[in-house]
Amino acid sequence: MESAKENQPQEAHVLVFPYPAQGHINTMLRLAEALSFAGGLRISFLNTEHNHRRLSRFTFRPNFRFLSIPDGLPDDKPRSAQQVIELFHSLRTRSVDSFRALLLAGGNRDPDGWPPVTCVIVDGSMPFFMDPAQALGIPAIVFRTISASSLWVYLQISQMIEAGELPFPADADLDEPIKSVPAMEGFLRRRDLPSICRQTTKAEDEMLHLFANISTSATRSKGLILNTSNFLEAPILSKIRSLFPTTYAVGPLHALVESITSSSVSASLLSEDRSALIWLDAQPDHSVVYVSFGSLVQLTQEEFLEFWHGLLNSGHRFLWVMRPDLVAGGTEAVEMAGLEERARLVAWAPQEEVLRHRAVGCFITHSGWNSTVESAAAGVPMVCWPRAWDQLVNSRLVGEVWKVGLDMKDVCRREMVESMVRAVMEGKKAEEFRQVAAEMAVEIGRSVAEDGDSMFDFDRLVRDILSLSMCASIAQPPHRSCPK
Repeated sequence: MESAKENQPQEAHVLVFPYPAQGHINTMLRLAEALSFAGGLRISFLNTEHNHRRLSRFTFRPNFRFLSIPDGLPDDKPRSAQQVIELFHSLRTRSVDSFRALLLAGGNRDPDGWPPVTCVIVDGSMPFFMDPAQALGIPAIVFRTISASSLWVYLQISQMIEAGELPFPADADLDEPIKSVPAMEGFLRRRDLPSICRQTTKAEDEMLHLFANISTSATRSKGLILNTSNFLEAPILSKIRSLFPTTYAVGPLHALVESITSSSVSASLLSEDRSALIWLDAQPDHSVVYVSFGSLVQLTQEEFLEFWHGLLNSGHRFLWVMRPDLVAGGTEAVEMAGLEERARLVAWAPQEEVLRHRAVGCFITHSGWNSTVESAAAGVPMVCWPRAWDQLVNSRLVGEVWKVGLDMKDVCRREMVESMVRAVMEGKKAEEFRQVAAEMAVEIGRSVAEDGDSMFDFDRLVRDILSLSMCASIAQPPHRSCPK
């Protein structure tokens, strides 16, 4: 006969699984950190073995741990932007069984005393990991790490095709407005569509529909988490909630974590060069242009030299994050002699701290969503040079909707770089940008404060996880699905 203790529900145990790329890991680790402070939750953060080895130096609270499964690729196989599709297919075809085995292995308390997983939060770009969890009676919540606006565009792919706005010819006018995406009719152009939309040549394009199907798959989950706020994207969130009523807008997460924990968490797969902060300490207020194209973007030699000469010609100080693999063929053309006082190059930098530094007056960015909201929360105007995917939507938000910077997409000329840097750093226009950026930072701070919208949604997420976990723990064993 089972004891009363054996019949009691297990502790809530949340497994958080990001797509194995820097930006995704950053965002979802911040959410995991915030959840670990919520009370009543244990958090397992699942990485691929390749990334687990690079993140093993991090330590967290006793109710937080790292786990790993293989991604199916050889150890010496590059995981760069050029291999993103190959990595995706490997995860889908070779890692799902390992994921299921991990969940089954937790059917009883493990040797460390951890209870079975009672809820999974899975990266929405990998919906194929939802199904094995929910088949075992473990509720799944989806986290999309892109902007709400980008997600909304992906969700409207079928509507754009039906309206005849997709596909369009390669020589089409890219400034032609897109009218079939509700709430974005006033500012969305062909030029601003995600790269998968701009590149497709036929309505039946397999990759185009893959992105659409991945986005709609969140309807199979118990909820949708977004790293945004009502202040940043209220009209779009309203539309998304019409499809996904249980949507949690809990961002910007780096600011939310700081509000909850009074500290920040970094999940960099690269070693950060903190000497950048020492160099910034010696610079005047708002005098430095910070340049970073994220962890995956790669420049050609020609693009690199256009940015380099544009920055030099602007006359402004600059701090450039120059990853070893940033420029195809290397950066041997860089000549630093005589530039030590006005320029600093680092392989990687603690970005949140750099953006908050008083010396930074402008951010040249690829418009990844993490970088975009970190800059907005720090009150730093942007010059956006997006390359692909959702970055093209984000840069339009910066330049046309929020008006907190300039959008330089599809252009890479030194004259344009110089002109935009000067516009954001000098004169009356620069003062206007700084004022708008400062006001935006204040509003973001309010959203993650105790009574803010993002904090409200985070608290609601915690309550729902506890409720779902209670149902899941009662259902084990045998596994049964929780009621909707």
